Amino acid sequence: MKIWVDADACPVVIKEILFRAAEREKIMVVLVANQSMSHPSSDYIRSVQVGRGFDVADNEIVRSMEAGDLVITSDIPLAAEVIEKDGHALTPRGERYTKSNIQSRLTMRDFMDTLRGSGEHSGGPPPMNSADRREFGNELDGFITQHCRKS
Repeated sequence: MKIWVDADACPVVIKEILFRAAEREKIMVVLVANQSMSHPSSDYIRSVQVGRGFDVADNEIVRSMEAGDLVITSDIPLAAEVIEKDGHALTPRGERYTKSNIQSRLTMRDFMDTLRGSGEHSGGPPPMNSADRREFGNELDGFITQHCRKS
């Protein structure tokens, strides 16, 4: 199992949590971005730089991931593709995308896109806070416990 990170928009604090988890659990974390990404030297952390362009990093993640892998992303269409390939998806705020909630998330995203397209300003998500970081860490640990640790 690998953890893939849609790294261009992933907050640094979340990457740091992932780096610690990679070392502690000996799980490969792969950062995918269209720019160079710095990360600690580790046998369990690597980065893949892709070309610039719309969805290039997303396409690389979907192409490279395998069933059972975890993808960290806020990108709902990417999460839908990951779930379609029997992968798992988690937002940097610790929300899991699942087969049961992904369609409603896509519908809401499309609705918000339509509003923005009509000139409505909906604003973005609030800044990450310590509760978000804690929620992400808890969800990541729960996922690792459920899917990776051998009893």
